Amino acid sequence: MTYRSFALLLFSLCIVGTARGDDSQYKHGPDSMPREGVPQGTVTQHVWDKSKVFEGTKRRYSVYVPAQYDGSQPAALMVFQDGHAYESLTGDFRVPTVFDNLIHDGSMPVTIAVMIDPGTKKELPEKRGWKPTPSNRSFEYDTLSADYSRLLLEEILPEVSKQYKITDNPKLRAIGGISSGGICAFTAAWERPDAFGKVLSHVGSFVNIRGGHNCEALIRKTPVKPIRVFLQDGSGDLDNDHGNWPLANQEMAKSLAYKKYDYKFEYGTGGHNGKHGGAILPESLRWLWRDWKQETP
Repeated sequence: MTYRSFALLLFSLCIVGTARGDDSQYKHGPDSMPREGVPQGTVTQHVWDKSKVFEGTKRRYSVYVPAQYDGSQPAALMVFQDGHAYESLTGDFRVPTVFDNLIHDGSMPVTIAVMIDPGTKKELPEKRGWKPTPSNRSFEYDTLSADYSRLLLEEILPEVSKQYKITDNPKLRAIGGISSGGICAFTAAWERPDAFGKVLSHVGSFVNIRGGHNCEALIRKTPVKPIRVFLQDGSGDLDNDHGNWPLANQEMAKSLAYKKYDYKFEYGTGGHNGKHGGAILPESLRWLWRDWKQETP
């Protein structure tokens, strides 16, 4: 099997929703809708093609800056993998709208969001999205190493920081993602808890794609790290050669509970998609950021 065919197979296994899941109950609430009188942040588009960590790759990323940011104080930070899925105002997550509403009502600090796509070694498509499959996605996201956190900390975030002030306080820096992006978010915080203190994983791929099934054992065998973790999954998630997603997420939750982490696990009936995670994104963020005022110097 060629690398390209393997990547396409992996994409189909890990992204396409499963008919076993029941997502009908998951609907967006008012926090995911634009509200009159709520200031709207701005989103700018960028390309990064100078990577030393993942040489030869290109990727798009966008930066959301809330209306309340004025540069007088460093902003909090949240990074999202598969950023195109989080940026869309009509998709499952709708991060700019949700951030607008939660920052406005004080549930979150003034937070800059960096929504970054996985790398590809081909030409970038005209539009961000799942197709064509980003060729370097699995290597970057599913590998249990510090390489992806290096990409963020040594390349992407310094570039963003040329224009915006971002806090160095890990308690005010979060990272999230869906599927392989979910395990990627956990791994980045696990490897660099000094840089990311909060994790949000939607239908995380804690299975044996590239050794991710070892995460639950690593949690049990390693001294507790200063990270807060929110997991979401559904009973209709994937079950294939790589493993069983619902079981893997339940094992993650049990390991976090055993080590007495500050964690929450939302387990529903949905499949391998962003419908459940998107519907509960506002309350997930409220939980993650619940004591931000005490964490702010």
